[in-house]
Amino acid sequence: MTYFKLLLTAFLWGGTFIAGKGLAGNVDPYSAAFLRFAIASAFLIFFTRKTEKKLPGINKGQAINIFFLGLTGIFAYNILFFSGLSLINANRASLIIATNPIFISLFSVLLFKDKLSSLKIAGLGLSVAGALLVISSGQISTIFKSGIGKGELAIFGCVISWVSYSLMGKPLMKSLSPLAAVCYSSIAGTLMLFFPALAQGLFSNIPSYGFTEWANLFYLGFFGTVLGFFWYYEGIQKIGPMKAGVFINFVPVSAIILSYFILDEPVTKEILAGAVLVIAGVYLTNSSGLGK
Repeated sequence: MTYFKLLLTAFLWGGTFIAGKGLAGNVDPYSAAFLRFAIASAFLIFFTRKTEKKLPGINKGQAINIFFLGLTGIFAYNILFFSGLSLINANRASLIIATNPIFISLFSVLLFKDKLSSLKIAGLGLSVAGALLVISSGQISTIFKSGIGKGELAIFGCVISWVSYSLMGKPLMKSLSPLAAVCYSSIAGTLMLFFPALAQGLFSNIPSYGFTEWANLFYLGFFGTVLGFFWYYEGIQKIGPMKAGVFINFVPVSAIILSYFILDEPVTKEILAGAVLVIAGVYLTNSSGLGK
């Protein structure tokens, strides 16, 4: 059952790109991000209280860390996520974001002095090559001539935001459970998103949202954020982070499959080739331990 839940989690996370694409153009990025995490925060508070009996207290140092987690992983990530999806296809976005584990490993080496094995170095090279292939639509040399498109740049900004979130969250996990840390960072990010969303006409626009918009927002908030996270960390507890982390490789696969059938997005040879490279690279990075 644990392995089935982890596989289903990968499909749920792949579906976030479809739901995000469904909101793009109909709900502004700030309002979409705020409503997603307002929904997620409500459920996270419920699950945290149920699991830990109460919301744990936090000190000043933890509060500062939580602020920056909310700023990077919730506020910045989601503004860039929804902005990018308004400009590029969901399958392209999912493959760019799939390089997250690679950059987390790379910056762990630079900041925490972790060591990379030869397999991880090979994985880094493969994933970066795959991402560049997708970003440039198979013409990598064009990046150096005309630069990267705004949509691809926004989604790559998601990668930087999530890497920052993941690395800054590492010290916090020593004093708070992963569930509590995500709950507090979600609340912090939601509060940050409120005022920009308000400036974009949050309350005046809400009445115009139909069933499709609310269904996508609920999917992102509950299934993509709360349930996906809950099952993922349940898997970490039962089979360990390394084995659970391998299932993340299926996220871009599910996104490509879902975007093809639901959004009718084309699956080009560049996307397929990029997918193979990214997934192979992430697998190599996650399948071997740090340094021998």
